[in-house]
Amino acid sequence: MIYKRKLLDKIIERIDNKEIIVVTGMRRVGKTTLFKMVYEHIKNTNKVFLDLDNPLNQKIFEEEDYNNIWANLAPFGISNKGKAFIFLDEIQAKPEAIKAVKYLYDHYDVKFFLTGSSSFYLKNLFPESLAGRKIIFELFPLDFEEFLLFKGQIKKFYIKFSQKDKNKNKIEYERIKKLYEEYIEFGGFPQVVLESVYERKKEILIDIFRSYFEKDVLGLADFKEINKFRDLSLLLLKRVGAKLDISKLSSELGVSRETIYSYISFLEKTYFLKLISPFTKSIDREISGTKKIYICDNGIGKYIGKCEDGNLFENAVLNNLKNYGEIKYYERRIGGEIDFILSEQNIALEAKNKGNIKDYLKLKKLSDSLGIKECYIISKEFINEKGFIISTDL
Repeated sequence: MIYKRKLLDKIIERIDNKEIIVVTGMRRVGKTTLFKMVYEHIKNTNKVFLDLDNPLNQKIFEEEDYNNIWANLAPFGISNKGKAFIFLDEIQAKPEAIKAVKYLYDHYDVKFFLTGSSSFYLKNLFPESLAGRKIIFELFPLDFEEFLLFKGQIKKFYIKFSQKDKNKNKIEYERIKKLYEEYIEFGGFPQVVLESVYERKKEILIDIFRSYFEKDVLGLADFKEINKFRDLSLLLLKRVGAKLDISKLSSELGVSRETIYSYISFLEKTYFLKLISPFTKSIDREISGTKKIYICDNGIGKYIGKCEDGNLFENAVLNNLKNYGEIKYYERRIGGEIDFILSEQNIALEAKNKGNIKDYLKLKKLSDSLGIKECYIISKEFINEKGFIISTDL
């Protein structure tokens, strides 16, 4: 059975547009499956789905005269006499094909759909001449709403935080809390979610990490001390929710600060890490401010990084907040902090295993001092009080 991702409808809305649609993200998050669903949705028969990991498919684009590519596509039933829909999976396997994509886009009625496993590569892959010709979507591991769908469970999720607060339901919470515990422990990679045997889940997570390291890191990066890069990756996995200390990491690994910065940049741009900046009214201070570390997926954190349970909960909250826009954090020098601030919506959020009224009043006082009028405690356990959102409702 194929399960629907939230991104599907956004892509389907753009099928008739001319722009090139690019979906990027970590390996094994479901990009290929997503595009196959888009492919099936298109009723036009002048379409083709090509995996560029296949050397035979790569040869299609190895033409000095790009007009000859149409002859190579003819055996697939593709013609340039009408609008064509061409899906290219794993574009990073054949980066030279981008020039052909641009040429065909400019000279024929063709709609391209491209996937790639690394934003580090993809966002530097497209020439500036493609500006205005493409739209990039990012696909992440499942959020909790998608996780429930993959488990065959239906639950209503409210968009506004005030609605989430108002519509808490204890019976609903009890029904799905075990599934949420599984989500916190094993994360949201689709293959892991669909696997019913726990030991096999762990094996898949280890394989996903190995695949990332072997294909993205070794395949895309040219780091001289690859063992140092590996060690940094493992160190950061243990520091979920902590502030990034470049000097300390440099000292622990015995490499320069510049090297640490380059490693972290790669980890972030290949979706392995998520860094959030401090909330401030000053742009300069924001740029120089220390960032906090979060990771792509809880399962990787648990079984590769051996993260603490409290950190895993905070990480799960962060990964579900991605749906609501830019995320920042706040911390005063003399004490007082806020885990997450949705800067575009002006909402402050604090993650607690079991929040209480004192936690809420403290958050509200600090939020008011920042001019943030809407704030909530995100509680893992059910709390039937105003100002509390249950983490299963994010």
